[in-house]
Amino acid sequence: MNTSLENLTHKMQRAALGKIVDVALSRAEQDREKTMCQLVDAAKQFYGSGFSDETYENAKKVLTDPDSKWTKLINCVLDQTDPHVARTTALNLGYEAFFRGTKMIRENRVKYQCNIPWLILFDPTSACNMHCVGCWAGEYGNKNNLGFEDMDKIVTQGKELGVYLYMLTGGEPLVRKKDVLKLAEKHNDVQFAIYTNSTLIDEPFCEEVQRLGNIAFMLSIEGTPETNDARRGEGHYAAVMHAMDLLKKYGIIFGTSICYTRQNIDAVTNDAFMRFLCEKGAHFGFYFHYMPVGNEAAPELMPTPEQRKYMIDRIRYLRSSACDIPFYPMDFQNDGEFVGGCIAGGRNYFHINSAGDAEPCVFIHYSNANIHDQSILEILHSPLFMAYHNGQPFNKNHLRPCPMLENPELLEKMVHETGAHSTDLQSPESVEHLCEKCKAYAADWQPTADEIWSHHKIRESRYENYKDWKPSQPLD
Repeated sequence: MNTSLENLTHKMQRAALGKIVDVALSRAEQDREKTMCQLVDAAKQFYGSGFSDETYENAKKVLTDPDSKWTKLINCVLDQTDPHVARTTALNLGYEAFFRGTKMIRENRVKYQCNIPWLILFDPTSACNMHCVGCWAGEYGNKNNLGFEDMDKIVTQGKELGVYLYMLTGGEPLVRKKDVLKLAEKHNDVQFAIYTNSTLIDEPFCEEVQRLGNIAFMLSIEGTPETNDARRGEGHYAAVMHAMDLLKKYGIIFGTSICYTRQNIDAVTNDAFMRFLCEKGAHFGFYFHYMPVGNEAAPELMPTPEQRKYMIDRIRYLRSSACDIPFYPMDFQNDGEFVGGCIAGGRNYFHINSAGDAEPCVFIHYSNANIHDQSILEILHSPLFMAYHNGQPFNKNHLRPCPMLENPELLEKMVHETGAHSTDLQSPESVEHLCEKCKAYAADWQPTADEIWSHHKIRESRYENYKDWKPSQPLD
């Protein structure tokens, strides 16, 4: 293609890239190194100076190295993914969200002078068919549901700002299977990812997901049958295994969602567990630090400083070339250095609960905005969200990024100054009560975090607050 992709209309761009993806996927079995180079070249043609030349060359180098972690991961995913699912994901996540969406988002951050997220989380329902220890969602019951019109509004308005990635949480999102599928069909240019306990994934549902091609899954699992079912209930581990087998059978992309606690940390990170996940078909996943959110939380499940240091070292090892396990873990709490600290408050994401309340973070249940009477853009300009926008990063040590867990005095201050109210759907929790549970943890973690951070090479090119970003800055 000689014509720059940037000069084509959106519809023509997607069609042109679709042809490139089709050719690349058709040749993937014969020459995957060449395929990866073609895709990087297509990205450069579209995005141009949005990334530095060095970034493009490094991407080619990594993706054409048969021994690189990324090559192994991509090969594993390509080998087991249905062609239609692979194509749709490449266009929706690669083109719409990462390339075109990111450009729109960066322009809108400057235009509107507020945070514009890269992804939006929302809860179709508060209902959950499980009652996991220490989890607030299982206590809510079927109290609240976002109507299809509400969910459609979120996605429609988000796309206008450049947001093409949506994650569904809960509750258990698949309690609303019918509406979820309807939403994915209407917005087939968007990538959806569903956090699920797996128990409602069945064969007819997988057939529909395969047909649509734009839904991926993050399955909750916590180690062995014993460590998993101790928190999530007897029989849950078996349900996850069945769901993994079905998703792999239908070529649907899925990863894991793992909450690490003081009790399960070894079980969810050891080599045998990681290799087992790969064998089942999961090659990526998110690790979430246990948060003491809600009046019925169990603070005793919070990891010790020694365990958290172990997680930092362990996750980085699993991602390194020294580890031959084709699994790429991401650590929501410990990867702040790669994203400039806290990503909540719309900086890179925010959360809308099943009552429509817009919360800066899935773990921060305070708000002064609601999707039922405000637009996405109005939400991003609301007092609490602007406090996030103006206050990020909350700590220059990105191993202490959170205004709740590691800097509780800051969350308390923001909630009071903005007049935000508790959005806890079970029983309202005062910000003082929440932050009090975090103060001892924050004090215990600080010396270890500061010691680790003192040996880090600071990534100066990583902008930490988008209000300081200039349009000429590349994304690397």
